[in-house]
Amino acid sequence: MNFLRTTVLLATLTGLLVAVGGLVGGTGGAVLFLVLAGVMNFAAYWFSDKFALRMAGAREIEERDDPHLFAMVREVAELSRMPMPRVYIIQNDSPNAFATGRNPKNAVVAVTTGIQRLLTDRELRGVLGHEMGHVKNRDILTSAIVATVAGAVSMIAQMLMWSSLFGGGDRDRNPLVTLVVIMLAPLAATLLQLGISRQREYAADKTGAEVTRDPEALASALEKLQRGVAMRPMRETPAQEAVSALYIVKPFGGAGGVSKLFSTHPPLEERIERLRKMRV
Repeated sequence: MNFLRTTVLLATLTGLLVAVGGLVGGTGGAVLFLVLAGVMNFAAYWFSDKFALRMAGAREIEERDDPHLFAMVREVAELSRMPMPRVYIIQNDSPNAFATGRNPKNAVVAVTTGIQRLLTDRELRGVLGHEMGHVKNRDILTSAIVATVAGAVSMIAQMLMWSSLFGGGDRDRNPLVTLVVIMLAPLAATLLQLGISRQREYAADKTGAEVTRDPEALASALEKLQRGVAMRPMRETPAQEAVSALYIVKPFGGAGGVSKLFSTHPPLEERIERLRKMRV
C-alpha cells in the first residue's frame, strides 16, 4: 500500500511538471522540462549523499573508533541482508540519525553524539533498523527524484510568472489559468513531495521493526527522541535545513499548528501508535 501511494503521488507530481511545462512552451516545453528533470535526477542520484553528509557536518569513522556502534550497525545490516554501510558521526548534542547513499552497496548511516548518549542499545538498534529500512526500500532514489521534480515545477511556475509580467509567451493563454498555475503549482508540488516523504517514513518504520523484530524498541526510541529534540534542537542553519528531511525525527523544535502541514515528517504520535500495533 505504501508503494502504491508513493507511485500515485510521484506520477501526479510528474504530471504536474509536464502540465506546467506545457503552459510555458506547449508540447516542446513539456518535453524539454521533463528531460531537464531527468538530468537533474541523475546528478542528485550520484552526488546527493556527499552533499548531505557535508552539510550535516558528518565525518566518517573506522571500526577502531567505535567498535560498539560498528557491531550494532553490522548486526542490523546482516538482519536486513544488506552490505555493511559506512558509518559517520555528527558532533551534535541533539539526538538524531539519518541514512543516505544511492544504493545498498554505497549506503551510509550517520548518528549524532547526542543520540548515542540518550538511547539504550536496544533503542539505538531500533533506530538503525529504521535507517537501514530507508536503504533497503531505495528511498534515496525516490527522494532525489521527488525533490528534483518538485523543484522543476516551482522553477517553471516562476518562469511563467515573469513571462506574464513582461508580456512574453503565448498571448492566447488564459490569464486566469496562468494565475492559478503560478499560485497553486508550487504549493501542490510541495504538498505532494511532503506526502511522499511521510509515506517513506512510515515504510522505513515498518521495515526496520520487521527486520529487528522489535517494534517497541523503535517506538520507545521515537518517544525519547521527541523529548530530546525538544530540549536540544539543532540550530536552524541553511545547511541543516537542507538535510532536515533525512533525519529520523524533525531536528528543529516548535513544529506545531499550521507548520505540521508542511512538515517532512509524519506526526511522531502516529508513528509510535503504528509501531505498537505491530506487537499485537
